[in-house]
Amino acid sequence: MAAANALQISPFSSPPKPNTTSPLSLLPHCTSLRELKQIQAFTIKTHLQNDINVLTKLISFCTLNPSATLMDHAHQLFDQIPQPDIVVFNNMARGYSRSNAPLRAIVLFSDILCSGIIPDDYTFPSLLKACASSKALQEARRVFDKIVEPCVVCYNAIITGYARSSRPNEALSLFRELQAINLMPTDVTLLSVLSSCALLGALDLGRWIHEYVKIHGFDKYVKVNTTLIDMYAKCGSLDDAVSVFENMSVRDTQAWSAMVMAYATHGHGSKAISLFEEMKRVRVRPDEITFLGLLYACSHTGLVREGCEYFYSMSDKYGIIPGIKHYGCMVDLLSRAGRLDEAYKFIDALPIKPTPILWRTLLSACSSHGNVELAKRVIGQIFELDDSHGGDYVILSNLCARAGRWEDVNYLRKLMKDKGVVKVPGCSSVEVNNVVHEFFSGEGVQSVSADLHRALDKLVKELKLVGYVPDISLVCHADMEVEDKEIALRYHSEKLAIVFGLLNSPPGTKIRVVKNLRVCGDCHSAAKLISMIFDREIILRDVQRFHHFKDGKCSCGDYW
Repeated sequence: MAAANALQISPFSSPPKPNTTSPLSLLPHCTSLRELKQIQAFTIKTHLQNDINVLTKLISFCTLNPSATLMDHAHQLFDQIPQPDIVVFNNMARGYSRSNAPLRAIVLFSDILCSGIIPDDYTFPSLLKACASSKALQEARRVFDKIVEPCVVCYNAIITGYARSSRPNEALSLFRELQAINLMPTDVTLLSVLSSCALLGALDLGRWIHEYVKIHGFDKYVKVNTTLIDMYAKCGSLDDAVSVFENMSVRDTQAWSAMVMAYATHGHGSKAISLFEEMKRVRVRPDEITFLGLLYACSHTGLVREGCEYFYSMSDKYGIIPGIKHYGCMVDLLSRAGRLDEAYKFIDALPIKPTPILWRTLLSACSSHGNVELAKRVIGQIFELDDSHGGDYVILSNLCARAGRWEDVNYLRKLMKDKGVVKVPGCSSVEVNNVVHEFFSGEGVQSVSADLHRALDKLVKELKLVGYVPDISLVCHADMEVEDKEIALRYHSEKLAIVFGLLNSPPGTKIRVVKNLRVCGDCHSAAKLISMIFDREIILRDVQRFHHFKDGKCSCGDYW
C-alpha cells in the first residue's frame, strides 16, 4: 500500500522508495511547473520542504527558462527561506534579468541589502543585465560604479546596455576603461563595441578593433564577422565589408543577409540581388532580414516590379510573414516612384494597424513630389496615432510654404507651439584622427570656431564660382531676407562637418559624415561640387541611405 501511495505522489514511473531517495533526483526529468509542484508535494511528504538545498534547487529550475508564472513561483519559494544566502538571491536575480520583469531583481536586491547579505562576484552581472534589459541605464550605472573590482561580465552587461540604448560614446568609453585595467574582452564585448562604432560611424576605431579581433582569434566567431560586415557598411567602407564576407570560412543566413543589406544601403541594388541569387544557389535559406535588404535595394534603385515580386515571394515561396519594416519598404518603393495613391491604398489595406512610421514614409514622399493635398490627408492619419513628432509638422509646413500656402504654414506653426512640439535639430558627425566631432544645424559665429567659420564662408564663395546657387526655397520663412536664408542654409550640420573634415585631414583622404536626419537638397548639391573642387570622396550616411560623392556626382543618381 505504501508503494501505491508513493506512485500517486511522484510524477514519474517506477518511483524510488520515499525514505531513501531525494526529491532532487527527480528535477532533471521535470518539464513543467505542474511537475515541479508534484515534486514539492514529494518534499513535503519526505519532510524536506524547509531544506535550503532543496528550495535552492527548486528555485534554480524556475530561473532556467523564466516565464512570468515560473518567476512568481520562484519568488514564493524564496520567501519561504528564513535567512536566504547570496547564492539563492543570485539565482533569483539571474532569472528576473532574463524575464519580462527585470527590474524586480533590483527591488529584491534592495531587500537583501537591508537584511545584511553581502553581494559577491556573481551578483552584479545579473543586476546590470536587468537594468540594461529594462533600459534603466542610470540605475545600472549606479550599480556598476559601486563595484570595487568589476569583472569582464559586469563590463559586458553595462556596455551592451549602452550600445542597445543607442549611447555608443558611453559604451566605447567603458571599453577603453576595460582595456586600461587589463581585462580581456570576450566576443560579447566586441559585438557591442563594434555595434557602437557602427552607430557613430567611427571607421578608424572599428578597423583597430578588427585587428584586435584577428590577433586574438575572435574572427572564428560567425557573429563577430557578421557584426564586422555591418559595422564597415554603416561606417561607409563597403570594400571592407565585402572583404570580411569573402574571407569568412563559414557563412550563415545572418552573414549573407548582412552583406545583402550592405549593398542595398550603399545603392548597389543589382549587387544585392546578385548576392541573393548566389545565396539561393548555395542553398542558404533567406530570412526576414534578407528580404528587408532586397526590398531596400529595390526601393533605392527604382526597381518597382522586382521589389513587388520579392515582397510577395516572402509568404508565397518561403512562408515568411512580412513585418512592419517590410511593409515600410513597400510604401517607400511605391512612393519614391511617384505612385503615391498606390502607396496610400497599400497602407489602407494592410492586415495590421498601420504605424505612424508607415504614414511618415508616405508624407516624406508627398513632400518630394509636391503633393500638398495628399500630404494633408496623410498627416491627418499620423495625428490620430501620434501628434508629438516635430518632423511631421515641419515637412508639411515646408511643403505648404513652397506652394505659397502661408495660412497653412502659420496654422501648423501655431499648432506646434500650442502642443509644445519641438523640431529635432540636424546633427552631423565626422571622425578625424580617431575622434568623432559633432555639429548641429544652426551653429553660427557664436558656437563655431573662427577658423571653421571663415573656411565655410570661403567655401561657399568658391562653390558659387562653379555654379552653386543656394536653394533658398528650402528655408520656409516668408519674413526672412534672401541673405538670411542663405546663411541659414550655410550652417547646416552636413556642411559644417564636411568643412571640418577638409580642414583637418590630409588631401585625398575620404571624408565620412553621419547625419541623424535626411540630407537636405542644398547640402546634397553642395557636396557634389565639393567632391569635384577638392578631389575628395565624401561618404555621407543619412537616416535613409549612403551617398558617395565623387567627381561631382553622387552614387544615388539623385534618386533619394
